[in-house]
Amino acid sequence: MRAHKGSFRRGPRLGSEYEQTNWDLFGEFAALIDSVDWDVALFQEFPPSWKGRLAEACGAEAHRALSGRNWLQPITSLIGRWRPDLLGAWEGGSNTTLVRGAGGPIAERRREVLTRRPELRVLALTRLEAGPCVANLHVSTKPSSAERELFGAAERAVAFAGSDPLIFGGDFNVRPKASAVFDQLEERFELAPRTAPDRLSHLLVRGLEVVEHPAAWPPEARDRVDRDTGLKIRLADHNPVIGKFATVG
Repeated sequence: MRAHKGSFRRGPRLGSEYEQTNWDLFGEFAALIDSVDWDVALFQEFPPSWKGRLAEACGAEAHRALSGRNWLQPITSLIGRWRPDLLGAWEGGSNTTLVRGAGGPIAERRREVLTRRPELRVLALTRLEAGPCVANLHVSTKPSSAERELFGAAERAVAFAGSDPLIFGGDFNVRPKASAVFDQLEERFELAPRTAPDRLSHLLVRGLEVVEHPAAWPPEARDRVDRDTGLKIRLADHNPVIGKFATVG
């Protein structure tokens, strides 16, 4: 089973070789994601209105857990589709998990609140009929809060999975080289391996064989070129991470 973890936004602002976009980039996102070999894909800070469209474009089933700034849905989604820069993050966000191929279908969906302040952070728990469970999360930016939320999420995810294998992934907002939280996640919950010492995004697993160690794409892999201007468009603010796992035995 291939798992893909992406933290996608619309057009981060970069150097002069990059286009400063202010339009909906769904088509570019969908083409990029559908071109990748995956069974389970995890997204954070994901526009809520993209859930059904991306699932259909990729031939997948979706589980969306709304996170912060979604008070005026679907009005904000309509504005965001027209002019994303008018709203930025205020369009709303979600942790969204897509499942296709060997991963599906989805047998159970659950949304757990990790914290409400200073911003709502949630955990999307998905049980697959094929056996594995998936925990998709995006924790707070403050390291102490991030570590606390990671432990809370791991406890809930392990309890949800029970004896079934577990994929635990997302934006952890702490780096292994700067935090002992990864050692503790492995010791207490058997969740491993970390992507790399300097990475914020990770795919940890329990009860699955690691066939291909989770690794981040090179930055240029998330770029597309505007044929009209020749300028690049970057489709993600984090390097997506991909790994390959198999059931044990």
